[in-house]
Amino acid sequence: MVSGRVSHEIIFVGRSNVGKSSLFSAIFGRRVRKGAKPGTTIKPNQIVYRDLLITDMPGYGYIHGVNRKFNERVKDFIVHYIENNAERILTAVHVVDAKAFPEIVERWESRGEIPVDLEMYEFLDEVSDVIVAANKIDKVDDVERTVKTIAEKLGMLTTDKIFPVSAKKGDVASLKNELKERLIQI
Repeated sequence: MVSGRVSHEIIFVGRSNVGKSSLFSAIFGRRVRKGAKPGTTIKPNQIVYRDLLITDMPGYGYIHGVNRKFNERVKDFIVHYIENNAERILTAVHVVDAKAFPEIVERWESRGEIPVDLEMYEFLDEVSDVIVAANKIDKVDDVERTVKTIAEKLGMLTTDKIFPVSAKKGDVASLKNELKERLIQI
């Protein structure tokens, strides 16, 4: 899969249909395999540049047209991948749909369940330095309020690790600059 010369990795992780592959393409200028329906990226997309691996993970959660067991296998694959490669993961970019995220979290909480997005964020925060890409920000009315709500839902004390972006519109400069800064520091 990946040669032994890779020493650092950036991963993009998030629920199905949040725009991970679109964001990946917008930042790195590389077209990647992505499906026409939510949840159709089921294998990681990867780019190797010198000793850096950049990985677009499959989406977790709802996957169109498959049973719950398959959804769980995909989530397990993501968790195992991250655990097995934690030493080289420089940054995990947790991609959320800025408009849908608060509603999804509230729906899970209203049923007395821990939202899978919160579980994933906490897991990423334990094994890596995690930042949040609030994608589809162009679809929200109040960006500042939305970013604060996302921070609250994730249990973040500040919003300085949340980057409002719109992959489809190409508005990814803040996240791209943050990733460059992190790479300069290694």
